Amino acid sequence: MATANRPISEVLHDIVGNTQEIIRAEVRLAKTELRDELAKSRSAALLLAAGALLLGLSTLFVLLAIVYALSAVMPGWAAALIVGTGVGVVAAVCLGVGFKMFKAIPAAPRAATTLKENVEWAKQLSR
Repeated sequence: MATANRPISEVLHDIVGNTQEIIRAEVRLAKTELRDELAKSRSAALLLAAGALLLGLSTLFVLLAIVYALSAVMPGWAAALIVGTGVGVVAAVCLGVGFKMFKAIPAAPRAATTLKENVEWAKQLSR
């Protein structure tokens, strides 16, 4: 294919077509990255929800332990305190891991930046 014999309109048409294809590819990449990030957010949200639920249950067990301790009718308060503390530890671990996962998720996909650069490049090319 001899590029020297091609008319300038054909070359410009090819440049525009290639630029459009690059932009389409960047949009597809951004969508894929966004889906991946949403999947990470979903698992982090599930851990946060589990941690919040377990923290609520822990609070209930600790309150139950205080009731048993104050009534001192039976030694069941010790068991409730142990269970409440155990659930609280599990809740703290779930919340810690969930927050760590949310912090690791970037705010914007990398493809969004390159897409903006490609659009700027295309604007400058069309001038």
